[in-house]
Amino acid sequence: MAVAALGTAVAVRVARSRERRFLHPDGRSFTGDLEVWGALQPTGAELFDRPGRHPVTLRISKGIGTRPGRADILGVAVRVHGPVAGRRHDLLFSTSGKGRVLRHVPVPRTSFDTVYGSILPYRTGSGRTFHLGVQADPDAGPLGRTLESVTAAARHDGAVLLLALADGAAVEVVGRLRFGAALAAKQDADLAFDPVRNVAADLHPTGLVHGSRALAYPLSQRWRGARTAARNPAAVARTNLHR
Repeated sequence: MAVAALGTAVAVRVARSRERRFLHPDGRSFTGDLEVWGALQPTGAELFDRPGRHPVTLRISKGIGTRPGRADILGVAVRVHGPVAGRRHDLLFSTSGKGRVLRHVPVPRTSFDTVYGSILPYRTGSGRTFHLGVQADPDAGPLGRTLESVTAAARHDGAVLLLALADGAAVEVVGRLRFGAALAAKQDADLAFDPVRNVAADLHPTGLVHGSRALAYPLSQRWRGARTAARNPAAVARTNLHR
């Protein structure tokens, strides 16, 4: 009976994904900005090595879509519009553990005031690899336990996350993400992030697991009728070949 129930639940979820995301179906999207003050040592990625401020589109979500306030794999998606004009850079994060081992593991959380990681590493133009993450800003107001509480915090200019690089045991905060105005539900539904194709040559995900996402993302986006990222075979090759 349990197997049959699970199979039915998955079938229903797949059917519904024709109109909405299969993963992270429940979310809220916002305008915003990313202020980068730069890493202490050059990373080989212009985004982190050159201090500046960039407009972003943010989406915060629940991975499975549990009831408000219940534990879930929470997510943060960030589309950086720049630093090169016309270039998108999509960065995706999920709630994870802390430390050099547990940062590789997605962890369910009940509150959005927590730590989110890239789970898998990124490589820069200099060949350096590290993990990326965002985390609650202790000097800002709480995001709370529901999507509605995050929206309320953004409305009152209190929705802030810190951007960090994790290299071994060292974690360095290099910037601040500030949420702006909430986007309409239609705009949220139309957003389609691609962390493999929407990248800069000097900062991209690396490894075969990341490479599998190059196939999964456009397939799921076409399934639900969303516009996919432009073809970028060079980016896919860099990811798969660890370059």
